[in-house]
Order: sequence, then C-alpha cells, then structure tokens
Amino acid sequence: MNRREFLQASGATVIAVTVARGHVAAQGGPFDVAEKSIRELQAAMTDGRVTAERLVELYLQRIATYDRNGPRLNAVIHINPNAARDARELDAERKARGSRGPLHGIPVLLKDNFETRDMPTTGGSLALRGVVPPRDAFQVAQLRRAGAVLLGKVNLHELALGLTSISSLGGQTLNPYDVRRAPGGSSGGSGVAAAACFAAFTLGTDTSGSIRIPSSHNSLVGLRPSAGLSSRAGIIPFGHTQDTGGPMARTVEDVALVLDATAGYDPADPTTQASSGRIPPSYTTSLKDGTLSTARIGVLTELFGSAPEDQEVALVVRRAIDEMKMRGATPVDIVVADLAKLVAAANLLTQELKVYLGNYLKAAGGHAASIEEMLETGLHTSGIQGILDAANGMPDDYLAGEDYRNRLLARETLAKAVLAVMDASRLDAIAYPTIRRIAPLVGGAQAGSNAALSANTGLPAITVPAGFTPAGFPVGVELIGRRFAEPTLLALAYDYERATHHRRPPAMTPAVASAHSGGAGVEVTAAGSRSVPPSQVPYQAVVRFTFDEATRQLAYDVRLTGTRDDVDGVYLHRRATRQNGGVAYVLARSTAPSISGVVSLTEAEVGDLKAGKFYVAVLSKKSPRLSARADLLLT
Repeated sequence: MNRREFLQASGATVIAVTVARGHVAAQGGPFDVAEKSIRELQAAMTDGRVTAERLVELYLQRIATYDRNGPRLNAVIHINPNAARDARELDAERKARGSRGPLHGIPVLLKDNFETRDMPTTGGSLALRGVVPPRDAFQVAQLRRAGAVLLGKVNLHELALGLTSISSLGGQTLNPYDVRRAPGGSSGGSGVAAAACFAAFTLGTDTSGSIRIPSSHNSLVGLRPSAGLSSRAGIIPFGHTQDTGGPMARTVEDVALVLDATAGYDPADPTTQASSGRIPPSYTTSLKDGTLSTARIGVLTELFGSAPEDQEVALVVRRAIDEMKMRGATPVDIVVADLAKLVAAANLLTQELKVYLGNYLKAAGGHAASIEEMLETGLHTSGIQGILDAANGMPDDYLAGEDYRNRLLARETLAKAVLAVMDASRLDAIAYPTIRRIAPLVGGAQAGSNAALSANTGLPAITVPAGFTPAGFPVGVELIGRRFAEPTLLALAYDYERATHHRRPPAMTPAVASAHSGGAGVEVTAAGSRSVPPSQVPYQAVVRFTFDEATRQLAYDVRLTGTRDDVDGVYLHRRATRQNGGVAYVLARSTAPSISGVVSLTEAEVGDLKAGKFYVAVLSKKSPRLSARADLLLT
C-alpha cells in the first residue's frame, strides 16, 4: 500500500469521533468554527452537522466581522469567488463516493506567494497586481487533490522580504493579540488568519523565520520542513537555497495532517528527491502521549539572549523547558562553538534575490519586469526599499563567484557542527526561543530572531505555543532536529502541547481610535499630469490632509471626481532617493463614496513628511503604473 492509499484508507480512522445522537444541527443552523481542529470539522461533516459549503460561509462571516470590521486585522487580501462552488462539489462527492481523506472539504487560506491558477498571486506587491499564474504551486495542487477548499489569499510582508507584514497591495496586517503590534512575518497574514480562525489552517513560507516567527507571535504551531521535504515549485522566490513552504495551524495534529498532503517528491523541484523513502505513511502515527518521557532536549543557551529586552521571552521559554522536564524529558545545556560566526558565514538572503526574484518578475508578466523597475516605478512598499537596493546592487554574476560557493560550503559546516553536538549529547532535539522579543509596535522593526539556525542548515524546526508574557503576548518555543526528523519533532511538540494547552485564542477586542485634535493642514489635487511619468487617467482627487504633531497622526479625506470606476486604490508613497517611492500606507484598496481615515507616522516618517518626501497616488485599475498624483507639502 502506497502513502496516498494509506491516507485514503485511514482517513476515517484519523478523523473519527463519537458524537451523541440528538445534537445534529440542520444545514445552515448553529455551528461555531472558532478553534475547531481539522479532526473536529471533519467529524461534523461526517455526521451531517455541517457541510463544506456552510464552513465556507461561516469562515467568511468571521473574516467580515474581524478582518474587514471590528479590529480590522487586515489579513485577507483576496477571497476565492469559487470557494462556495468548490465546497458544494466536494459535499456532493462525499455523499456519492465518500471522503477523500482528512482534508476533504476543509477550508484553507494561502499566503499570497503560492501560485494559484484561479486567483491572483501578487506577493502583496503592486508590481504583480492582478497576475494569475497558469498553474498551481505544487503544495497548492496537493491540497486540492486532498479535497481542501481554497478560501482565498492572505497578506504578507511584501514578497516575503521582512518580518512585520506590510505590503504595497495589502497594507499593514495587525496582531489580534495586540492590535497595536505587528503580527510577525513574512507570513503574518497566515498567522493572523489561523489565530483568528478565518480558516481551519493556513500555508506560509519560510526563508529565515517567516513561518515560525508569526506562529510564535500568534500562539500557533508552525513547521519549517527539512530542505527537500516540501516542494518550492510555484512559490515566488526569495532565495531558493533557503526558501521552503509549510503549514501553520492551531494544533500539532493539524500541522501533521497538512504535512501528509503537501510533502513529497516533485519533479519540478529536484531537491525533493532526497525525501524518497524518508516520509512515513502518515505523520500522525508519531503523535503519542509520553514521548517526552524518554527525550533528551538540548538547551541552546546562547539563543536565549542576554539583553534586558530578551528576558521576558526567555523566562517563558525556560518555564517551557521546565514543563518538558516535568514530563520526563532530560534537558542538557549545550554550546555550539563559534555559532554566531558560523550562522553569519552561511547566510544567503539578498545575495540570491536579484537573480531568482528578478527572473520571476520577468516571466510573470506583471507591471515591473525586474527589481530595478520596481524601484524605478515605486510599485513596492517603502519598507523593503533597503533590501531591494541591496539586492539590485549585487553583481550579475554573483552566483558563479567564490563568495557564493563559500557560503554554500559554510551551510554544510554549520549543519555538521549542530549535528555533532546533538550526537555527542544523544539529543532528540534542541530547544530555544523562536524569537527572543515580542512583536514591535506597528511601524517598528522586529528584533531578536533565532530563525537562521534552521534556515541556514536545512534542518527542520517546529515552534509550539509556550505561554504568554505577563502582558499577555504569545511566546513560542522552537525545537530543531535532524534532517527528515519531522516525526520526532511533531511527537515532542504534540506531547508538550497536550500536557500544557498553552494555546489560547485572541480576545479580538476592537481597538479604540485615539481622538484627533487637529493641526497643520493642506489640500492637494492629485492629477495624472503630476505622476512620474505623466499618466492619462479619467479622474482626479482632491485630498485634505491634517497632521497633528503631538500624536504624529495624519488624517486624510479623499474626494474623487471623474470616472471613479477606473480607480483601484489610494496610496501614500514615501520617496527615498528616486522620483518615485514605495508605498508607506494603503489609504483605500477600492473605490468608495467616502474615503477618510487616520494613519500614525513613525518619527522617521514625520521627518520625511516635513521634508516633502510624501506623495499621494490614486491608481488606475488598468495598471498600477497609471495614477493621479500630488505631492504632500505641509504649510
């Protein structure tokens, strides 16, 4: 029996639960999807208490309530218009032929750097707005085959190039545990969507922490698979040496079920050939209570940090290790000699970006065919200006040079050093904080990442909720293991999760906007003739800005004239060294009779505002290169 046949045959066993008679609700009746696991959702569909189509409706209601309204978390940037139809077809298939397996009819939200043949794949960038690829990413195709319902796409730090989840297309995503703060990144939309129960689970990608950091910041389980376990084909590339995709969910078992569907050989990604013979019939078979009782866990003390700002997270993770010890685990303090130097020598991020992302942009048929064009047109968020400039400055032949070869060799050296310590101390896994500090306030920078250890070695790592800081912010503990040792990591995380139950949902309390007390104001008229280069667009906009220096709040009111149906959105840009600059704030993503609101600027942004580096752009639906524009000059 092959792996797929095993999953199909065992699907009913994996998801079966006993439900007392008399508690079956009619279709469309009461059913709460909040915090429901894949197992629970599948059991409810099996028993007729809910349908896949109804699940789609219920998740969309949550998105409308909490993402579009209420706290306005701003995680979802595209809803699949075919989701209800697809769910209905899966319901009919279940009735006629039975379930395909554990994911049949289960809604999922995808990070918007996974290609989808029936939805735009933008990476959150205006440079790729409206681009629909010809085929699905491999992992997406696998989810469809397993019967999952693609509910839509979620926001990310643009093109996965950062850790706070802001993009020129989607704007800033907020953390549901503290809406003043970022959700982590780059898979921040995936983290928020899973934490707020906008879908049963989500997919994220991880080049250097982008699954694990938002999972830690959103009280989730997130897995970065071993290099070669899960295909990268169809993922917008950052750097293929470190890129990977994987599941984010509220339970370890859900992560295991999703990994069952998405891992495996893909001819389009030759690295996955290494997974042959290394994948169990189901990752769920390793999920057993008591696994920690015989485990030896390395405690990598160097990654706990020594700065005062590291201590509130370190305290939670040390408590987590004590909890593992109470379950019978043996913690062993370890040191990897010259760890910081080894990690730095193995780093590959901006070095590959110019080639891999550049080639993708050229082939995608979007609105910028290279990183240089993105910089020239301003079709990017201002927050990634620095990394784009650094990548654009790399030599065209860098990947054929000695420095690149040395970094690849350094990755092997780092992995061998970690594995040597594991072997010497007979360790099952190594533990440390997923990230040493909580998420920054919106507009700030994320510090304290430990993500490079897994990313720069290709070794798998899982983060699992470890508890909360005294102020109530989630903290994750990360476990790293040997290559293709996902069953071991999942088993340890499962036992810890079952013993502690640290996961708890966000309160979802709407934020109260602070009062605006007025200040310096200016009214500008945005016209196509003022764009760079000039645009012929059939509309103009009169925008009134008022800036309150005491609170750093910039209020705006937009009035459109002309052919309003041609308007796609209103954006506030921030110039750096070029005539066009990246998007600092998304003021509106669609046309509305009244467009108004308030954004809070950082101190650096206030300086640029006073220096005349901000401009407002009203983009056309025909192309984001066409716009009406006006400079923002405060009087």
